[in-house]
Amino acid sequence: MRPYKDIKIAVAGTGYVGMSIATLLAQHHQVTAVHVIPEKVNQINNKISPIQYEYIEKYLA
Repeated sequence: MRPYKDIKIAVAGTGYVGMSIATLLAQHHQVTAVHVIPEKVNQINNKISPIQYEYIEKYLA
């Protein structure tokens, strides 16, 4: 079994649940979040949270 630090994770959806999970997991793993709405993808790529949640906004900043 490989070490937990080498896990790559994909999260489908960047709503409240998806972004929360992706943010928490990204602290220790490589995470890719996918979404079908291009505007949300662009926001995340520009380090802007698509949802209003203080912790996620601070983490992306």
